[in-house]
Amino acid sequence: MDIDLGPLTGDLGGTATYVALAVLALIDSTSFGTLLIPVWLLMAPGRVRPGRILVYLGALAGFYALLGIAILLGGSAVADALSGLRDSRPLLWGQLILGVGLFAWSFRLDPPGPGKERADAPEPPRRLLRWRERAVASESGSASALAALAVLAGLVEAASMLPYLAAIGVIGTQGPEWPVSGLWVLGYCVVMIAPALLLTAARVFAAPLVARPLALLDGWLAKHAASATAWAVGIVGFLLARAALGPLFG
Repeated sequence: MDIDLGPLTGDLGGTATYVALAVLALIDSTSFGTLLIPVWLLMAPGRVRPGRILVYLGALAGFYALLGIAILLGGSAVADALSGLRDSRPLLWGQLILGVGLFAWSFRLDPPGPGKERADAPEPPRRLLRWRERAVASESGSASALAALAVLAGLVEAASMLPYLAAIGVIGTQGPEWPVSGLWVLGYCVVMIAPALLLTAARVFAAPLVARPLALLDGWLAKHAASATAWAVGIVGFLLARAALGPLFG
């Protein structure tokens, strides 16, 4: 897989590569799927069943691991297949329109500024809260539903997790050959869910000590989730539009 990351990664080697991947993984660990949803699940009242949280995190890490390995194995083939289309003006115009549309949409996703409140902001639906309680604290809860939630979160976030895509590029260009590079992807995904794993352990073994901090973190993440999503959508839209402008008007 030949990916030129340019100034994003520079010429890394040895320890610098590990540090770069660790930093990218920790950035990814703060996303909606890797932190916000686990914190929301951990805040379910009653005794949380850690195995259910592990099902969610394992499914999420597995999804991203499979995605990264697929990119590593098929990146060159996909690039070759698309090489004949990169100069297609209809496709470039479509990319430009999509990029501008995403960038404009990001402003609608951003919540009101400080001191403002949404008059129509709904309270979390009781049905959703009851589902959370059953999923992670009840004997009748379904682990498969949590796994499906993890895959859905991965599908929604995959295109906007720019650090993850950059990390796959680093592994593809400066990591070891296959199949060891696949182990690097697995290790990256483990680091990516490590903060959520630590929070799960704290919730199980030190619940009285972490109940209030988890509640504050849950509230902060929920408050800023829309803004973070808007930034991610806006960045992706800007990058798409910029990439199309050069070939169209250069």
